[in-house]
Amino acid sequence: MVEKVGPMAKKHLSVIIVPHTKTSTRTLCFSRRKLKGLAIGGIALGVVLLAVLVDYARMNVIRGRYRALRAETAEQRSTIADYEKSVTELRSKISDLETYTKKLNVMAGLKSPDVLTAPAGVGGGGPDTDEPEPPLEPDQTPPASGPQLGGLEAVQSLGRKAMSLESNLSSLLNFFEADSLRLASTPSIMPAAGWISSVYGHRNDPFTGAWTMHWGIDISTNVGNPIMATADGIVIKVQTDRYLGKYVTISHGNGFTTVYGHMSNFAVKAGQKVKRRDIIGYIGQTGKAAGPHVHYEVLKDGKRVDPRNYFLEE
Repeated sequence: MVEKVGPMAKKHLSVIIVPHTKTSTRTLCFSRRKLKGLAIGGIALGVVLLAVLVDYARMNVIRGRYRALRAETAEQRSTIADYEKSVTELRSKISDLETYTKKLNVMAGLKSPDVLTAPAGVGGGGPDTDEPEPPLEPDQTPPASGPQLGGLEAVQSLGRKAMSLESNLSSLLNFFEADSLRLASTPSIMPAAGWISSVYGHRNDPFTGAWTMHWGIDISTNVGNPIMATADGIVIKVQTDRYLGKYVTISHGNGFTTVYGHMSNFAVKAGQKVKRRDIIGYIGQTGKAAGPHVHYEVLKDGKRVDPRNYFLEE
């Protein structure tokens, strides 16, 4: 027999729960409105859970990419730092090589270098330290250098300098190979092991305080240390002077003459031939000297020049 379902029955749904035990059954009654609400809520919850899962997965992907990007950025920073360090070192080496090349050019008589500047110190006097002060030139302080070239420009600039230096050094090598005698007779070393206590140029006289010209450099060291010839040549003077004390003068040919002052003792005689690094005397404090040192001068064609332009080794 089919039981007719009334209108009220159509608006409800009954769920009968039958347990395995002998306990009584339970009946749950749901209205259709509640069922619709539960269905909609379940669907909404499912959608939310699905969105959360998708977002979680997306965030995991983003985190992975972020970690990879951060590692890549750190690696790039390290690479850039290494690159900048290499460029700085290369720039320093090329600068040193430029200075070295300028000195070689001077020795070869091909081209004068830029004036090497250093603060004047204190030391002994030379034969012309009492000359009156010449007029000073207007301030010619070079402007501060602009910002360093970066990246590719820096590398290209260094490359151009390196190519120019290579060409210059190649010419110098050919020149000296063809004229080894000129190289041997050109001053190229310091006359004594020590430190430069006074440079070539104007300074305050250590005895009078007057602004005077210092025509050489002073190399300070201990009394009795050896003084060496800076190039091959012939000793032309072994004398004593009120300013230079005991001093030696060597003629090297090609217009070069060197003077070594304030010696304690001589090791050569006039007319004697010497080679570069031969001992010609010993450090002292004779003449007008504030302390033990050698006063060293270089003359080219009778004109005093800055000896530092002829130091290939310092």
